[in-house]
Amino acid sequence: MLRGTPLHARTAALCEAYNWRRWSGYVVAGSYELTHDREYAAIRSSAALLDLSPLFKYHVSGPDAARLLDRVVTRDVSNCKVGQVMYTPWCDERGKVIDDGTLSRLDDHFFRLTSADPSLRWLHHNAFGLRVNVEDVSDSLATLALQGPLAREILSRVTGANLDGLKYFRLTSARIGNIPVTITRTGYTGDLGYEVWIDAAQAVAVWDALMETGRHYAITPTGMLALDLARIEAGLLLIEVDYVSAHRAPIEARMSTPFELSLDWTVALEKENFIGRRALVEEHKRGPAWKLVGIEVDWESMERLYAEHGLPPQLPTAAWRASTPIYAGGKWIGYASSGCWSPLLKKYLALAHVQEPLAQPGTPVRMEVTVEHRRRQAAARVTQLPFFNPERKRG
Repeated sequence: MLRGTPLHARTAALCEAYNWRRWSGYVVAGSYELTHDREYAAIRSSAALLDLSPLFKYHVSGPDAARLLDRVVTRDVSNCKVGQVMYTPWCDERGKVIDDGTLSRLDDHFFRLTSADPSLRWLHHNAFGLRVNVEDVSDSLATLALQGPLAREILSRVTGANLDGLKYFRLTSARIGNIPVTITRTGYTGDLGYEVWIDAAQAVAVWDALMETGRHYAITPTGMLALDLARIEAGLLLIEVDYVSAHRAPIEARMSTPFELSLDWTVALEKENFIGRRALVEEHKRGPAWKLVGIEVDWESMERLYAEHGLPPQLPTAAWRASTPIYAGGKWIGYASSGCWSPLLKKYLALAHVQEPLAQPGTPVRMEVTVEHRRRQAAARVTQLPFFNPERKRG
């Protein structure tokens, strides 16, 4: 049975559109209003408040906590300092990605790992023989994301803390009223943003405090549809959309390695050992067969295709998630996995898997589009990710 998150009492009252999405056994708002336009605008121009509580969350503690995580993830956990957050994938023995998430070092021997899919069994399986405790805190720990150019001002006012010094992918402890919270400078929008981690029983009070302070800054409750647009602009992957977990893929051809997902920077091959290292060392030597890239569709090409039928270009207002063929030189060379019309950039964008020799930015390609029930091809080009990368994100 689907459940409401710890914030459902607030989100349900605000969800005028009755537009709900399923996420890990919970329901979350797809959009609060009939369209997601204002919610998307808040991410990019003011502040958006999102309920991310359905994330799977695990506390890993004990003398061998770092050793377990170093065994599982591809990043070098020994380089993760207390107060630091790392984005990381993790793989099976073939070097195929199982999942990805963030790893926060809360203390010397205390970490929090987030994931999209359930990972408790995988962590327990690999913890054999280690002095470590793995606790599933998914239900007891709520998560709010405050994203957008005014997010820092709102959060500084509501906590009374100076957050100017909190660097990108770092964390700090604070209080909202008398409620203890952990704040991480992270997010899934590619913009200035923070995530607030709270005891589930106190989540509503934190939501109320943020909304009360944020009303002077045009804070806007925001759902998954707006988030999907933002994460594509930011070039961020979504499991089961832009890649398939190695634990779920029915055939190996649907699996991906970190190198094929252009996550080379997350793979610490210098580590002595981790799951999938041997396969990834071999792949690194020969080079990956595929690369995840950005695709920017030529607008004039789109116009011509629709003009043949006396129509203006007709593009979806929401992000799409579908396998869409990519061609070059008259041959199939890959596929787009998700895409959108970017309201901010005024461009038609997609995330795509293409054969590695054709992954260089500027490479001319063609993407399949359907015009008046017919499959056509629009001119496009490979572009570097992310599409949108404002200075304020890290500044």
